[in-house]
Amino acid sequence: QVQLVESGGGLVQAGGALRLSCLATGSIGSINAMGWYRQAPGKQRELVASINHDRSINYADSVKGRFTISTDNAKNTGYLQMNSLKPEDTGVYYCNAKVDGWDYDGGQGTQVTVSS
Repeated sequence: QVQLVESGGGLVQAGGALRLSCLATGSIGSINAMGWYRQAPGKQRELVASINHDRSINYADSVKGRFTISTDNAKNTGYLQMNSLKPEDTGVYYCNAKVDGWDYDGGQGTQVTVSS
């Protein structure tokens, strides 16, 4: 049974940085693809960044140039490096991933709060 666990959130001032992690536990061969989503209070969940099976990468326009998504199969972990954070980046961040061809959703997410 594969589980995804998000971590790395916190409270930072505007302009600060955080690195989120999405750890895949269980019997893991490789992470084929991963997506990071966020949900701000009162808003719908939105896709922030994704890395696809062909290693192509997509970012939401609002985070281009500031966020970087990556995966490390040796550590069964995906990352979302977030720089130059803005108050509008505040929300709960979730990951999902395709692991060995199967889709999995993350758990409780990790809270990111950016103060102005």
